Amino acid sequence: MSKVRTRFAPSPTGRMHIGNLRTALYAWLIARHAGGDFVLRIEDTDRERYVEGAVDIIYRTLETAGLDYDEGPDKDGGVGPYVQSERVSSGLYLEYAKKLIEQGDAYYCFCDAERLSTLKKTIDGKEMSFYDKHCLHLSKDEIQKNLDEGKPYVIRMNMPTEGVTTFSDDIYGDISVNNEELEDFILIKSDGYPTYNFANVIDDHLMGITHVVRGNEYLSSTPKYNLIYDAFGWEKPVYIHCPLITDESHAKLSKRSGHSSFEDLIEQGFLPEAVVNFVALLGWSPDSEQEIFDLKKLVEIFDYKRINKAPSVFDMTKMKWMNGEYIKEMDDAAYSERALPIVESVIKNGSDKEKILEMAKSRIETFEDIPALIGFFETMPEYDCELYRNKKMKTTPETSLEVLEGVLPVLKDNDDYSNDALFEVLKEYAASHEVKNGYVMWPVRVAVSGLMSTPGGATQIMEVLGKDESISRIEKSIEKLRGCLG
Repeated sequence: MSKVRTRFAPSPTGRMHIGNLRTALYAWLIARHAGGDFVLRIEDTDRERYVEGAVDIIYRTLETAGLDYDEGPDKDGGVGPYVQSERVSSGLYLEYAKKLIEQGDAYYCFCDAERLSTLKKTIDGKEMSFYDKHCLHLSKDEIQKNLDEGKPYVIRMNMPTEGVTTFSDDIYGDISVNNEELEDFILIKSDGYPTYNFANVIDDHLMGITHVVRGNEYLSSTPKYNLIYDAFGWEKPVYIHCPLITDESHAKLSKRSGHSSFEDLIEQGFLPEAVVNFVALLGWSPDSEQEIFDLKKLVEIFDYKRINKAPSVFDMTKMKWMNGEYIKEMDDAAYSERALPIVESVIKNGSDKEKILEMAKSRIETFEDIPALIGFFETMPEYDCELYRNKKMKTTPETSLEVLEGVLPVLKDNDDYSNDALFEVLKEYAASHEVKNGYVMWPVRVAVSGLMSTPGGATQIMEVLGKDESISRIEKSIEKLRGCLG
């Protein structure tokens, strides 16, 4: 078999959708796993949807995601240009379309919009626009006359009207389509630009693409591609169609979800490595229970035949969990670089920010979690006295008041406010009163944080707050409890 060559051919229409990132990732993994080439091609012929700056987004996303390419607009591999509009200007697509005309596999169509609007056909009980091959029957003289007069035209593929077209997809198996359902689709538009369907086939063939990865929304278009390949006598690529990605409610993942693009997720505090890992599992599964993979490991184990047919759900809860696992494993310097500016924007009171950073690392799922998690170090939040009630610790507001009043003088007499020293003090207090550690630690932690869940235990929090602030908070909490209990 020839060397594996895959391609990613995005349109510069804005931020890169998660589905497009998955296509790029799977194509990249297939190429890297087989020791082949990964090609980047920019498909910018849809000028109405073109967004200024979107090409830069494509480059930036691939770089951030770690998906390097062997050939592309800035890496000529001898089959360029790699930007479709540049290929159009060379007359490449029109040249191939005219070859099809010469063979009788395509034809000029001069029908205007008014006539086209009247053409309908009912397929499977559904009425739809369907071209009637009217211009296929024009004589050579009529065609030449129209061309000489400068009459606008498109070039259409002459599709078969009888029989069945069958193609094989490596995920979905053999798929057949009745030829009577296949309209004579347009190859070259009236503005001289090729349609997506036509340019795709020409470019894939000329660039030697062996495996085409794309979303399953293109399954219905594949017979069109294959008929073009057959008309030229070219070898067809291996097709790999990926399942739909939905949101948690099983609707197609859209921009309204707020996390449909790679850049959305990065801006929300997710790590690129975590996003790539998560996206790899949206429709593909390894042959083990493991879920955390770096790109190197994915290249080693990726078998595209394990891609699923069923839609994949973008589970934000799982995405956050995975990101949290990546944060836990981050190098301390890299973590500090990302998290310290956030901590500094929240904590202004001189608390030990390095210790806060350390405490937060194992508790956050995204960097956006940090402000809400650590805000109590700066300002004690309002809280309800019922927070002192904990069935597991067997504490109530009444018992908590008793504990706080008991430990307050002990804590005032203690000058070593390191975590270890404070833990020993409270541990000894608990032992001397014949109660479990948690019976003492719970009310102290609530008293100094005002929260049910914190990034550290009572003594870790007090170490960061220091003696004066810790004592002040416990005294205020005692007053609060007294007020609650009357």
